[in-house]
Amino acid sequence: MSKALEQTVQTIGEAVETNLRELVRAGGLRAGQLVVIGTSTSEVIGERIGTSGTLDAAAPIFAAARKVAGEQGLHIAFQCCEHLNRALVVEEETLRLFGLEPVSVIPVPKAGGAMASYAYRHFAQPAVAETVQAHAGMDIGSTLIGMHLKRVAVPVRPPVRTIGQAYVTMAFARPKLIGGARAVYMEEEADRQYGTAPTNADC
Repeated sequence: MSKALEQTVQTIGEAVETNLRELVRAGGLRAGQLVVIGTSTSEVIGERIGTSGTLDAAAPIFAAARKVAGEQGLHIAFQCCEHLNRALVVEEETLRLFGLEPVSVIPVPKAGGAMASYAYRHFAQPAVAETVQAHAGMDIGSTLIGMHLKRVAVPVRPPVRTIGQAYVTMAFARPKLIGGARAVYMEEEADRQYGTAPTNADC
C-alpha cells in the first residue's frame, strides 16, 4: 500500500461512521430497517470509477458500517457494480427477513467491485439479492443507489462531504403523503381535529 493510500485509509472508517450516525439521526431510522451502501473504492482513492478498486479502502468502510449497524440494529446491503446489474450483498438473514430475490453469483473485484466482494467475504452468511427497497442509503463515489431506495427519498447533507476523494450523498425514505388539501400529517393536529370532530364527519 502506498503512503498516500495508507493516509487515506486511516480517515475512511471515521468518516463513514460519522456520516452513518447522521443518517440514522436525520432519518429517524429504527432497529430492523435496511440501509444500502454503494461505494466506488476507485473514486475513494482519487481514480475514475470502475478502474482501480482496492480492498484496502473497502475494509474500513465495511468495518464502520457494520459497527454502526450493529449498534442500531440495522441491516446493511452493499451494492455491486454495474457488471452485476447493481445486485446487493446481504446477510442470509436479511434476505429472508425482507423476502428478497436471491441471485446466483459470487462478487469479485473485477465483476462486482472491491466493496461488494469484500462484504461477501466478511459477512457471516453472505447472499446476493437482485434488488432491495431500503429505508436509507449512503453513496460514496456516485454509484447511483437510488434504484434501491424506497419512495420517497429525502436528501441528507453528510457531515463529511468526501470520503477519501469520493463525493458522498445520502438519503432516507419517507412514506408518500396522501389525501390532498384536507389531509393531516402531524399527530398533534390529528389529535386536535379528532377532539373537535363534528357528528357529521365526512367519512
